[in-house]
Amino acid sequence: MEELTNIRLSESGDSLVIIDQTKLPGELEYIELRSREELFEAISRLRVRGAPAIGIAAAYGYCLCAKEDMEEPDFFRRMDDAERYLASSRPTAVNLFWALERMRQTLRKNALLPREEIVERLFAEAKAIHEEDIASNLRISEYGLSLIKDGDCVLTHCNAGPLATSRYGTALGPILLAKERGMDIKVFADETRPLLQGARLTAFELHNAGVDVTLICDNMAGQVMKEGRISAVFIGCDRASRCGDAANKIGSSSLAVLADHYGIPFYMFAPLSTVDMGAASGKDIRIEERDPNEITELYFEKRMAPEGIKVYNPAFDVVDHRLITGIVTEEGIVTAPFEENFNKAFQRKKARTENKDA
Repeated sequence: MEELTNIRLSESGDSLVIIDQTKLPGELEYIELRSREELFEAISRLRVRGAPAIGIAAAYGYCLCAKEDMEEPDFFRRMDDAERYLASSRPTAVNLFWALERMRQTLRKNALLPREEIVERLFAEAKAIHEEDIASNLRISEYGLSLIKDGDCVLTHCNAGPLATSRYGTALGPILLAKERGMDIKVFADETRPLLQGARLTAFELHNAGVDVTLICDNMAGQVMKEGRISAVFIGCDRASRCGDAANKIGSSSLAVLADHYGIPFYMFAPLSTVDMGAASGKDIRIEERDPNEITELYFEKRMAPEGIKVYNPAFDVVDHRLITGIVTEEGIVTAPFEENFNKAFQRKKARTENKDA
C-alpha cells in the first residue's frame, strides 16, 4: 500500500503541498499553493476536499497569509480580509469556518507579540489542528471497527478516507484499519455523481490498500441492499446540526431512506469539529449549489445534455436524524437523542484534553 500524504507544508514552510484530487485516479500529482488566491481556487475547485482536509488546508493557508503580510502596517486588517476570503471558498463544510475561527483566536491572543513570533504561533496552531485530526481519525476508526465483523460488507458513498482528512479517514477508517488487522471486509462504493468521488477517489484508495471493493452506480444501491449484500452503510459528514440532521454529499439522504426500508444500519462519521451546535436542524445548513457543467459536460468527451437545458446541482443533501443509526465521533458513537449526547461527547473531549494537558 502506498502511503498517501494529501496535505503537508513544504520543507521551506513557504507553501502548502497537496494532492490535486481532480487528477485522480489517472494521475497522482502534488501541487504547491503559495497565495490566498491559489488556496481559494484549490478549495473551491475541489483540488483539496473533504471537511477535515479543507479545515487543515485553510489553517495552513491562514499561516501563509500571515507570513506573507507580516511586514504590512495594516497586518491585522489584512488577516481579517484573508479569513473572510478563505471562508467564502465553500459554504457547507463547517470545519472550514471552525479552523479559521481557531486561527483568528490564536492571532488575537498573541497580537502583542512581535510579528515573527505571531507567525510562529500560528504555524504551531495549524500543526496542532493537523495532528489532532490524525489522532481523531484513529479514534473514530477504532469506534467504527466495533460496528463490523469479519466477512461483513459495507456500502459507502462519496469519499471519507485519507484524501478527505489526514490519515485513515472517517467512514473509510474502520475498513482500512480492518485490512491492517487481517479482517476480510468487502465494500460496495457508489460512484457518486456528478463529481464521481466514489469512482475516482474511494475506489482508488481502497484498491490501493488491497481492500475488496466493488464500484456501482448510485442508482444501484437499492438493488444490492435488496439482494442482502450490505451489512451497514458508512458515510462521511460535512456538517451535523445539534438535533442530528446531518449534511453529506448529494445522494446520502436517498441512501438513508433505502437503508431504513431494508433494515440496514446507517452510520455517519465525523469529528466533533464537524458538529455545528449553532445549527438547530438541517434547515440551518446552507447547501452549496455548483456549476451546471459538472452534470452536463465534466468527465464526458462530449456534452451529454441539450444546450440551454436548466440544471439544478446541489452539492449536498441533509439526512434526517430519524434515519441515522449513529454518528461516529472521536468520543464514541453518538445516538439519539443527539443534542443531549453531542453535549456529553463534547464534555468527554474536554475532560480528556484537560487530563492530557495536565
